[in-house]
Amino acid sequence: MAVVAEAQFHVLAVDDSLMDRKLIERLLKTSSFQGTKPLLAVVPAVTAVDSGSRALEVLGLSEDLTSSAAVSPAHNEIEVNLVITDYCMPGMTGYDLLKKIKGSSSLKDIPVVIMSSENVPSRINRCLEGGAEEFFLKPVQLSDMKRLRPHILKGKSKEQQLQQEEETSNTSISSNKRKARDEELSPERRRPRLSNNSLI
Repeated sequence: MAVVAEAQFHVLAVDDSLMDRKLIERLLKTSSFQGTKPLLAVVPAVTAVDSGSRALEVLGLSEDLTSSAAVSPAHNEIEVNLVITDYCMPGMTGYDLLKKIKGSSSLKDIPVVIMSSENVPSRINRCLEGGAEEFFLKPVQLSDMKRLRPHILKGKSKEQQLQQEEETSNTSISSNKRKARDEELSPERRRPRLSNNSLI
């Protein structure tokens, strides 16, 4: 089956360990995310950062802890489609980052995956109940990346659906304008017609 189109998918990887960031980046780039309707190859671009506060900067969120997370005007330089973050980091944990993202009205729909080297059931449940899509145990493996496939394809199909709806809406508006213009200019509507020597 040939791939017809290629879509860009942006992943934000957050981990204080350089080795883990490089591993995640390599695994994401070697993963094959193939869609079926329409034929689509999702090629992940990866931005790797070393802290939760740096991730908030990339996402355009202010780190003002006294108010709810708000998107800064500089946001939208990078559109992030998925966040994968370590749980244990100095300063801000992965759970704290998750809560900030889910607390933002404009970013709450971005899937967040948390990973940790510690298998603590209460921590895993807390993260999943807090809105995380997945919880991976380190070291992260290629099989873990394959579990991201539904989240990646779901995100891309939502994006494509919105684009398609926008195109359909624009086409419909354009068609309606053309129809109205044609009716206004239609000679049948402007000139009286003669039929059998009488006006119609």
